[in-house]
Amino acid sequence: MAMAGNAIGLGNFLRFPVQAASNGGGAFMIPYFVAFLVVGIPMMWVEWSIGRYGGKHGHGTTPGILYRLWQHPAAKYIGVLGIAAPVAFAMYYSYVQSWTLAYSFFSLTGKYFGISTQAEMGAFLNSFNGTTESSYFSGIATAYTFFLINLGIVFWVLVRGVVRGIETLAKFAMPMLLIFAIILVVRVLTLGTPDPEFPERSVMAGFAWIWNPDLSLLSEASVWLAAAGQIFFSLGIGIGSMQCYASYVRAKQDVALTGLTTSMSNGFAEVVLGSSIAIPVAVAFFGVTATEAIATGGSFDLGFQSMPLIFQQLPLGEFIGTLWFGLLFFAGITSTVALTQPPMAFLQDEMGWPRKKAAMAVISFLFIFGNFIVFNIEHGVIDEFDFWIGTVGLVVFSFLEIIIFAWIFGMDKAWAEITEGAAIRIPRIFYYMIKYVTPVSLGILLIVWTYQAGFDLLLLRNANPEDIPYLLLTRGIILGCILIGLFLVRRVSKSWAEVPSQN
Repeated sequence: MAMAGNAIGLGNFLRFPVQAASNGGGAFMIPYFVAFLVVGIPMMWVEWSIGRYGGKHGHGTTPGILYRLWQHPAAKYIGVLGIAAPVAFAMYYSYVQSWTLAYSFFSLTGKYFGISTQAEMGAFLNSFNGTTESSYFSGIATAYTFFLINLGIVFWVLVRGVVRGIETLAKFAMPMLLIFAIILVVRVLTLGTPDPEFPERSVMAGFAWIWNPDLSLLSEASVWLAAAGQIFFSLGIGIGSMQCYASYVRAKQDVALTGLTTSMSNGFAEVVLGSSIAIPVAVAFFGVTATEAIATGGSFDLGFQSMPLIFQQLPLGEFIGTLWFGLLFFAGITSTVALTQPPMAFLQDEMGWPRKKAAMAVISFLFIFGNFIVFNIEHGVIDEFDFWIGTVGLVVFSFLEIIIFAWIFGMDKAWAEITEGAAIRIPRIFYYMIKYVTPVSLGILLIVWTYQAGFDLLLLRNANPEDIPYLLLTRGIILGCILIGLFLVRRVSKSWAEVPSQN
């Protein structure tokens, strides 16, 4: 359940609809399913296996884990991405997570009830974030208050630990989230055409847009990269959390069936439920063109503009909206804690810090740099973080991981590690997929994307001039996280060669 909590969260119900809507609807689903089969499931097994392997040898974070797989200085420094990236990830993810807590309160009080158009709902969200002025909020104070409350709750969970904190939340939040998602899907299916004056705006038009692909978009590497990034984002792979959690399991405990069920439960939540709520509702109320425009405006905006509308169409809408956003908040906490677990484990295990001190350091880091995001959101800093960390960074780190595991550590030993204690028989074809297909696919994807769009994005050729300083500072923060990680790993790794193997 903790691993499901790591996987199922804001990415399934808020980020996935935006990624699908901004990358051609149905055109996005083809590379999404390809990435799920060719990259997602194999990488899930890879990360579970190397995490368990690292735990056997006294390491719970990727610098030490990768160094055990390949005893070369480069391995531990590559592993820095597995503690720096989740911290940068959590900086913006935790702020978006605080929105769900705020919207749960807004649902309970009926604050957005009576808003019936996309423009008004967008103004409500923008006013809440402090990017525009309106009669709904007087400034950023409300959003900032929920940001602080959220950090306080995350700190409380971190101090309680994996079992008393994360597991308790996951056991409650995951089943309830899925139950309410199913209820909302049923209501979406019966919504029909909300405005008879616009017959083209209907729930079925929304489903048709998702599942009828524009095949011409499949030649764009950015669509494939977005699909792969979404797989990694929602599954929680390529970030360092999976390996950290897997390091806690017993030496011969199954990782094959557990990895597969984690992947499939996440896929069900995302594809069956996530794609059946926000996008059809948005198309039914706004139309396809407006839905695309909302999606391109922000990585998480679509869910906060479309979901409040459906709650107003339900009996006891205030109550259901409160529970829905509240459960998303709890699901988001399990994901946020998963993101903070690698730096927590590194500070505790490698540097010997007590849990409370480590939790205080991590939360202080999120608070300091979270303020940069809170007060500069109108300059696209969340999207910049989300692109370089939540898309490109996940693919790059996964590519490096699988090269070390399958080629340097050796595929025969890697396969033995994956299948040890397995509760299911993994088809032999995945041996070759992990060794050849997955790394080649990731490598080709990165090369083609870099050629088609990478340089334009790296050089900010299409960015608004007034946003460029903030986007560069965002990249500086990401780079700073990596440099701090390199310094700390260099400091603590001097003793790793003396650590005996723990079988």
